[in-house]
Amino acid sequence: MTAATGGSGVTRPSAAGPEADGRRVLEEAERVELTVDAVAPGGHCVARVDGQVVFVRHALPGERVVAEITELHRGFARADAVEVLDASPDRVVPPCPYAKPGACGGCDLQHVAPAAQLTWKATVVREQLTRLAGLTDAEVDALGVAVEALPGGPLGWRSRVRYAVDAAGRAGLLKHRSHEVVPIDRCRIAHPAIQELPVLGTPWPDADAVETVASTGGDVSVTAVDKGVASLFSGPETVGERAAGRDWTLPASGFWQVHPAAADTLVGAVLELLDPKPGERAWDLYGGAGLFAAALAGRVGDARVTLVESAADGVAAARENLADLPRVEVVAARVETALARRRVTGPVELVVLDPPRSGAGARVVHDVLAAGPRAVAYVACDPAAFARDVRTFTGAGWRLAALRGYDLFPMTQHVELVGLFLPPA
Repeated sequence: MTAATGGSGVTRPSAAGPEADGRRVLEEAERVELTVDAVAPGGHCVARVDGQVVFVRHALPGERVVAEITELHRGFARADAVEVLDASPDRVVPPCPYAKPGACGGCDLQHVAPAAQLTWKATVVREQLTRLAGLTDAEVDALGVAVEALPGGPLGWRSRVRYAVDAAGRAGLLKHRSHEVVPIDRCRIAHPAIQELPVLGTPWPDADAVETVASTGGDVSVTAVDKGVASLFSGPETVGERAAGRDWTLPASGFWQVHPAAADTLVGAVLELLDPKPGERAWDLYGGAGLFAAALAGRVGDARVTLVESAADGVAAARENLADLPRVEVVAARVETALARRRVTGPVELVVLDPPRSGAGARVVHDVLAAGPRAVAYVACDPAAFARDVRTFTGAGWRLAALRGYDLFPMTQHVELVGLFLPPA
């Protein structure tokens, strides 16, 4: 055997590598002692045991831990750090008792000091830009990749929380990579008004989820969801938000940024990078309720701003909230369809892309570039998808000229990016 087992039942890998006959060394639920290496996407760190890659949660680079194998896959395994033997100076005690192995999977980084969380996320972004986008280290260095914290601190920020409901009608949050519901007493990253709601002490026999909202306008709503059908439980059906110097009215179950400072932060970044001028035409693609369209309309004067959105509630919200902006056109369509069928056509000077987590994709990027804009601002919630689209832009001769990173989701592995793409000189 290439691994020795101590009296504690913990496997200590040898340096000899995998077994010559190719037998799998690791077993599910096995505990192994290992040294943690670099951070990886998804809230993990990379480690190796007997030559096999292990993605470890609840760990930090440089730590020596005992990890329990939770999943086995071809070529890699997943594990939880269940005991820390040598701790990183960036390790802290999680403020939530459910942020631990085998419990709630909502927060990935509560064991990491807040400043180190920003470094962690910036490291992931850099790695994706080199590995997936194909940028050189020098090109990434020139971007000055960093992640900026938003005001308010890492707890009590989340203005929208979706609780899962188990078969017994108890509300809670899901375990990591599982449909198992973990009953909790409260969520520490939830907005204080959400923490005060009696959702977690109320039985929900006819729901599989409960959605809660505490808006920047002071509205608090609870919606029960059963098989995709939403029913208002308490509070108003529509909630008010304040962003980009405007008041917004949205369905309680509609999409809006979950961090109270996120909308203004993203609008500020997009306007700074694009620097819109009077008379410049603009597209807001995947425009939702019209946050960026409204901001652009305030800068381009009488020029037309076209918003494209496919979700019916987003289209309705955009038409209601932007009714006072006659130069804004709202197109109800999928972005790729609207571009391919020329429901939106150039010329256009400015484009905002704010796609879902899967990214815009090569087809959309090429159609956007064919319209001849002078600049594209790309708002991304997934560094990997963003990096793949960066490769498409650069393959067409465009360059990523600037990049901003924002910690819109403290305590989690998620990071928001705003990139500026410029055409060939």
